[in-house]
Formats: sequence, structure tokens, C-alpha cells
Amino acid sequence: MTMEIYWTFLEYEDWTIYLAATEQGLNYVGISMDELNAGSAKRFKEYSLVEDDGKLAAYKEELLAYLKGERKEFMMRLDAGGTKFQQSVWQALKEIPYGETTTYSAIANQINNPKAVRAVGTAIGANPILIIVPCHRVIGKDGQLTGFRSGIPMKKALLALER
Repeated sequence: MTMEIYWTFLEYEDWTIYLAATEQGLNYVGISMDELNAGSAKRFKEYSLVEDDGKLAAYKEELLAYLKGERKEFMMRLDAGGTKFQQSVWQALKEIPYGETTTYSAIANQINNPKAVRAVGTAIGANPILIIVPCHRVIGKDGQLTGFRSGIPMKKALLALER
């Protein structure tokens, strides 16, 4: 059976952000259709991408309100997939308060796996739902902005938005 993945994009200021969802919830937020396709191919044996602004309207509305500084929390359903370890890391990311940052080692400690700092970094890098699962709030222990799938300028802009 072919999985239908609905997608649309949001243009706001200088950004074009792609969103995708299954019937279960949002499963992708990012800046590339190529990433959406690659992630879908990994997760689903057979899938089809269907452009449908209507099915994603509520997700788009919440994300736009965040980008305008009108929303600090998201209420949407998510369908991120991932391994049990990745899901634990992504859950820890969702617990980082708006406007605050944390470190990779703090996330490793939070999930009771303090030696897994590199694995935490890998799981964060695999997060398919940028912004909503706020991996931009994780910085290096020295305070430096570190890797972000959509680039350090976007990470910097998101952190500035939340200040």
C-alpha cells in the first residue's frame, strides 16, 4: 500500500519552508524537497508526495504564528518516526523552553545516557521536524552555535527570534 504524504511550503520573509504530513501528523519541516524525498524513501517502502495546502493549513498557521513572534508553543500532532533512541532525544528537544538553549551533553544526561553525546548529536541531526522539534536550541558546551541541517544563519535567526 502506498503511503500518501501531503506537502506544501510556507514563504515568510527570506525563507521558504517545506512542510509535510501523513494522516497521523506532521512529519517534515525543512528547507529542501530533496530532504523530504530522501527521508520519505528511508521511512516508507512506497509513498507518493501530494501537494495539498488545505491538509497542511493548520500546521502552516501555527508555524507562521511562531515566525511572526505570536506563538511560543506548538499544539500540532507529529509523526516523526525514528528509532526509540531518536524519539527520546527528540522528546528532550521539545522540553527545551522557548528562548532558552541547552547543550548536547545536557540532552544526553536528560535521557539518562551521559556517554551518548555523539549519538545525541547524530539523533538531533536526523530530526525531520525542524523548528517544531527545536533542535536550533542546542548549542556547543562552549556556547558556540554548532551544526544545523538548514545552516547556521537560520539557527542564528531562530534563536534571535526567540530572544
